[in-house]
Amino acid sequence: MTATKGPPEFSFDLFYSTVNAYYRTAAVKAAIQLGVFDVVGEKGRTAPEIAKACEASPRGIRILCYFLVSIGFLKRRGDVFFMTRDMVMFLDKKSPGYLGGSIDFLLSPYIMDGFKDLTSVIRTGRLTLPEEGAVAANHPQWVQFARAMAPMMSLPSLLVAELADRHPGQPIKVLDVAAGHGLFGLAIAQRNPRAHVTFLDWESVLEVARENAAKAYVTDRVSFLPGDAFSVDFGDSYDVILLTNFLHHFDQAGCEQILRRANAALKENGRVLTFEFIADEDRTSPTLAATFSMMMLGTTPAGEVYTFSDIERMFKNTGFDHVELKAIPPAMEKVVVSSKRKPMQRAASEATGIMGAM
Repeated sequence: MTATKGPPEFSFDLFYSTVNAYYRTAAVKAAIQLGVFDVVGEKGRTAPEIAKACEASPRGIRILCYFLVSIGFLKRRGDVFFMTRDMVMFLDKKSPGYLGGSIDFLLSPYIMDGFKDLTSVIRTGRLTLPEEGAVAANHPQWVQFARAMAPMMSLPSLLVAELADRHPGQPIKVLDVAAGHGLFGLAIAQRNPRAHVTFLDWESVLEVARENAAKAYVTDRVSFLPGDAFSVDFGDSYDVILLTNFLHHFDQAGCEQILRRANAALKENGRVLTFEFIADEDRTSPTLAATFSMMMLGTTPAGEVYTFSDIERMFKNTGFDHVELKAIPPAMEKVVVSSKRKPMQRAASEATGIMGAM
């Protein structure tokens, strides 16, 4: 058996590299903006060749490229810097899996401003960002999110669609809550010609989903529901409701409010698919989940990444059963599949609750 790799032992190197981690952020951002990864490719180039192609200073490119090698974003063979196939897949603008555009959201001034005085946020429990932070009504940040993050969700959306639509070709009615770019709902519409998908989000954000629906040639089988997920009428008789990268923005009470609304909008035996970062029960792993909780700390009043037991409890509190956790590699997130409790099960559950209170 292979031992699970734990956190690094504390050392001067760990302290120094962590305190100066903004060097990494700045270097990767600069490489993306300069087009370094697009120029290098799998064949590779020398630092002078990269500098010329990027119209940048030789010294700057040389130091940047050596640093990118040291943090795992480039490889080096003699004087030639090159990329592996995986690097090209994620860092070359021509690749369908390109992640570079996500920095427009992840490194936006608004998101980064949430961490300028994290001490104050932790001390007071209040954001330094205005109003309700990223969950403020009709926040313009979500239009930027919808445009910048869509490429990261292209593969996960296809994997979620396979779970959501188990019998493609049969009619299926889907609600995509906080749809953003709409890729998750669109993947179902493209997979199944008899699917109808409703996208719920702020009107400004739905413009992005409309554009993507037109590109996918499914506009005749989609509809758009503008408004606040906490107050707009969901409609009813849905087979599937999608909650993708949404629950982590709220506390348990907020999540359960959404789940009760979802339950009421589902058909009997309908399902909710929740696509989320899921923390292990120790809440420190995987590292990305703990990191994402920090993002919620700086940008939302009450959000965080939940464990599966947290999410399972929320669903069972709101009328769901058969709550299952499914991994969909290579996606970093996981999917929680929750089925609406049948009437007899609900009655038995309520009776148990009444008896327990007597």
